[in-house]
Amino acid sequence: MADNRKIDGGAVVITGGSTGIGKACALYLDRLGFHVYAGVRMASDGDMLKQESSGSIKPLLLDVTDAASIGSAAEAVAATVGEAGLSGLVNNAGIVAAGPLEFLPLDEIRKQFEVNMFGQIAVTQAFLPLLRKSRGRIVNMGSISGRVAAPFIGAYAASKFALEAFTDSLRVELQPWDIGVSIIEPGDVATPIWEKSMEAAEKVAKNYPQEAFSLYGSAFSAIRKEAKNGANTGISANVIARLVAHALSAKRPRTRYLAGKGVRLKIFLKNILPDRVFDRLIVRHLGLPTSSSANLL
Repeated sequence: MADNRKIDGGAVVITGGSTGIGKACALYLDRLGFHVYAGVRMASDGDMLKQESSGSIKPLLLDVTDAASIGSAAEAVAATVGEAGLSGLVNNAGIVAAGPLEFLPLDEIRKQFEVNMFGQIAVTQAFLPLLRKSRGRIVNMGSISGRVAAPFIGAYAASKFALEAFTDSLRVELQPWDIGVSIIEPGDVATPIWEKSMEAAEKVAKNYPQEAFSLYGSAFSAIRKEAKNGANTGISANVIARLVAHALSAKRPRTRYLAGKGVRLKIFLKNILPDRVFDRLIVRHLGLPTSSSANLL
């Protein structure tokens, strides 16, 4: 995929830049010649990122759930880019809160939305004045889970569905200033998020009542297996980085970028099949327990 509208020397802010997709985007855009501000939560992560790059990546201490942190980051970037403004904002920071919705603590669900949704809005609001100066681009990191929800990551899927709506509304609102807004919708990507999400889920599960394990024990095992499979067979984060570069640099960027094995088929089946038939496909694919009265395919 060609990047045919190279923004020579343009400045780009990436949230969640220390690992996974964010790190891949930071390194790739740096190689293309963008001035990359990589949002990290710890200075040590920023130092490691600089060592792996050309040395020109500028780490930016940024916690998307902290208003003061966002404000300081925006001021720091503004002081550097000046009237040239910002060529791009990549809202990548995200977490996964996994578990059965019946027992997943509300605090965990709120945290999911604070990072994946409210944090994206807050960062966008803070950097929009700089984006308007250069008619920059916004790229939101969605997920196939924002189009097709799966069991036991319902909170995550809900946050990504919300991000889809935010992207659609924002895209129209910012048309008068020619600020493009795109969303990337990856399927499984081989990044540390799988291991992190399972570790977090197991930590939360320690406080579940015994009833949760009696009801969902076999499902827990199936989901762990699926997470391990996603980590082993997912596409490279570099594939996503190239899509982000296209969204930032193409003369006519797409509004949505799908990526990953089987994502188009999932959306196609979701759109044409009755809900209960599609539900059964998910249950069969994941190896989840079924109702004894269910009409199997």
